[in-house]
Amino acid sequence: MKMIMRWFPYGDDSVSLAQIRQTPGISGVATCLPKVPVGQVWPLDVLKKLKKEIHDAGLQMEVIESVNIHEDIKKGLPSRDAYLQAYIDTLKNLHEVGVTCLCYNFMPVIDWARSDLAFTLEDGSQVLSYRHDEVVKMNPDSMAKAMEGKARGYSLPGWESDRLSLMAKDIEFYQTMSTEQYWANMKYFLDAVIPYAEKYDIKMAIHPDDPPWPLYGLPKVITDREHIRTFLSLNDSEYNGLTFCTGSLGSNVKNDLPSMINEFSGRIHFTHLRNVKHLNEQDFDESAHLSSCGDLDMFSIVQALHDSGFDGYVRPDHGRMIWGEQARPGYGLYDRAIGANYLLGLWEAIDKLDRQKKC
Repeated sequence: MKMIMRWFPYGDDSVSLAQIRQTPGISGVATCLPKVPVGQVWPLDVLKKLKKEIHDAGLQMEVIESVNIHEDIKKGLPSRDAYLQAYIDTLKNLHEVGVTCLCYNFMPVIDWARSDLAFTLEDGSQVLSYRHDEVVKMNPDSMAKAMEGKARGYSLPGWESDRLSLMAKDIEFYQTMSTEQYWANMKYFLDAVIPYAEKYDIKMAIHPDDPPWPLYGLPKVITDREHIRTFLSLNDSEYNGLTFCTGSLGSNVKNDLPSMINEFSGRIHFTHLRNVKHLNEQDFDESAHLSSCGDLDMFSIVQALHDSGFDGYVRPDHGRMIWGEQARPGYGLYDRAIGANYLLGLWEAIDKLDRQKKC
């Protein structure tokens, strides 16, 4: 298992590589090239410069999060083949700089949704929160404006301005598409890309829908055990795998996360670990990573990963804003560093107890 942190380049992150390097147990970062328009090839020379910057800080760049998929691929339009070729060419360039894992999503139009990016908890910390009725009343444009006001000046991946201009039209398009057709479009993508992922030795790790239930009439497919089974059956290569996000999947109170980890072991390549506190079945607040701070049993989750032989990448997911920190919502330094070391402590204890049992 390798513990890493997400990091945004080009000065769009309040957290520096030097600070990440000083966080105990962190070996690298999951990063991206946000300035490259969706559907274009990620330039090799730019990737080499980014890798050098990260390596010079004493960290590894083995994980990319993420290379966004052009909407024409998700829609199944005739133009998708050209965008698929660009995606394949990007995989080749990622291989050239030593990337071994690619986190991506196939969520239509909206990557994620929250009603508040700075909800204040009883202890005074601020978190991302979700109130379903509030989100349903918003359209994507009004939601984006509401979130922008609490984004602290940082960009919000998935809510870029060029995307916002097309959201309403795209949502209307998907409302005419059946879930079966969406699965077929996803299979078309996988069958085109996975052979090259195998060739370039890059594990593809799809991220679950966030939140994991229907919204604005859009197809939601990576939401629970049954849907993940269907997804993995679309292409049985081990390179077709999961980013197991406990926050996204754990938002659905019906998901048994340790059991799902056991079932999908071998196909989980990347793990986002965070906790959530449910108010009801569709309302929740994000929380500190500690089990007692939310409704997810982080010990059991980490134990399931350990016992299933997980040897991929882990990162502490969204953290709270604490101690007066002003940062990108969910991606401050302090609470993620605390979370990372809590998770590393769980892993070390579980691993040592397991070794003692075997002696």
